[in-house]
Amino acid sequence: MTAPVAAGIPRRRDVEDSAHKRYLEDRGWPRARRAIGTFIRRRPLGTAGAAVILVMVVAAVFADQLAPYGPQEGTFTGLPTEPSLQHFFGTDPFGRDVFSRLIYGSRTALLVGFTSSLVGSTLGLILGVMSAYFGGKVDEIIQRLMDVLISFPLIVLAIAIVAALGPGTEKVIVAITIPVIPRVARVTRASGLAIVQMPYIEAARSVGVQAPRIMRLHIAPNVFAPYLIMMTAFLGQAILLEATLSYLGLGVVEPDPAWGNMLRGQGMQFLDQAPWLAIAPGVAISLAVFGFNLFGDSLRDALDPRLRTA
Repeated sequence: MTAPVAAGIPRRRDVEDSAHKRYLEDRGWPRARRAIGTFIRRRPLGTAGAAVILVMVVAAVFADQLAPYGPQEGTFTGLPTEPSLQHFFGTDPFGRDVFSRLIYGSRTALLVGFTSSLVGSTLGLILGVMSAYFGGKVDEIIQRLMDVLISFPLIVLAIAIVAALGPGTEKVIVAITIPVIPRVARVTRASGLAIVQMPYIEAARSVGVQAPRIMRLHIAPNVFAPYLIMMTAFLGQAILLEATLSYLGLGVVEPDPAWGNMLRGQGMQFLDQAPWLAIAPGVAISLAVFGFNLFGDSLRDALDPRLRTA
């Protein structure tokens, strides 16, 4: 039989529930709101970059509602038309609204950018953590493979891969993902080498904790900051690479809307008569890359313990 609780004295379970609730409130949305407010105050350039990214994400998600016309909607005219109230950035020779294709093109840019950066950075994180933890022959094999991949410039390796695989959105994602892997693996390995020497890693090994669990619970979380910074930095590069490959005819193929395609086709053909066909996608690419770079630099400074008080 449970002993009666004295009046006015809270039960132990109630005290624990109350403490847990206060803990969640302190670490939940209020803490995130304070972190966001601090980032906005201290990193105005990063905030501007985040605003550009937010606009791009909103345009991609709500393209069907924001675009006044469909990406393929139009009638062949043979000549572009000038910007007007009906077509903010004019139309291309196929009668397609340039403004609408810019909005839909943000979907392609974000799809390629986020997917290739996320997959490439995650694979690089896994290889970097494995290399740091196991060392020896495993480290030697992984690092020599990374040396081979990193010896090629990003654009050269991406062109070689997509030339072998053929054009298309999925092929472009693969072509951009592979060059990202060795660069992230190098950074995460360097951070992981310091973590592996920590006493708690040796303690975990001594009590028989399995290697996958140590890498997942003790090493990977401690190298998450450089991983996140690298992934954010490569987002802008991935968007620029996708536009470059599409401009060269090796990326996204027509009639899918992509900023590089818009530059390559009518943008160059009618550069003298209709410069807005090239200016519009060019500005969109520049703003996207600039925004991701600003945000990535500010995120790096915010996560660097030596610069948090700056």
